[in-house]
Amino acid sequence: MRVSMDIELKDIPGQLILALRPVSEYKGNLISVVHHHEKRTPRGTIPVQLVFEIKPENLNNIISSLEDSGIGIARVDEKIYFEHGAVILIGHIVHTDIQDTIDTIDNTGYAEVVDLNLSMPKVKMPSSASLKIDAVSKEDLTSAIQILKEIAKKKDLLVIEPIQSQLGAT
Repeated sequence: MRVSMDIELKDIPGQLILALRPVSEYKGNLISVVHHHEKRTPRGTIPVQLVFEIKPENLNNIISSLEDSGIGIARVDEKIYFEHGAVILIGHIVHTDIQDTIDTIDNTGYAEVVDLNLSMPKVKMPSSASLKIDAVSKEDLTSAIQILKEIAKKKDLLVIEPIQSQLGAT
């Protein structure tokens, strides 16, 4: 899971290393550190934002270690899902039980449908839906879309996948 954590450090040497040690000890992968040395919190401490990836079961150990070291934790934001994708479904979406389709993705444990926009022009005409899916990793997002394609085949729905762009390509 990806964690964004705002901590507060005393303005003495060694505090940043003290704060990063638990992330390392519990096998976290540090993504970024934003150290605002020129700023101060109302308590006179230095605000630091850490972003790291960690196994969910290790997060409480990191928090305990930081607190035991006297480091203040102002905020912890956990994000299990940090890959995002979208697909379009076309067909008789409502009549083929859209809730069942969403539940199948949500029950994977690694992906979930986070947004649904549905257009139904007339009762007997095909409808269209845009589904946004969040997943733990790119591989899991690909797997969730594959599951959606298998469901769509059984329900006679068309799946339009996003076009992958190559940034920086000319």
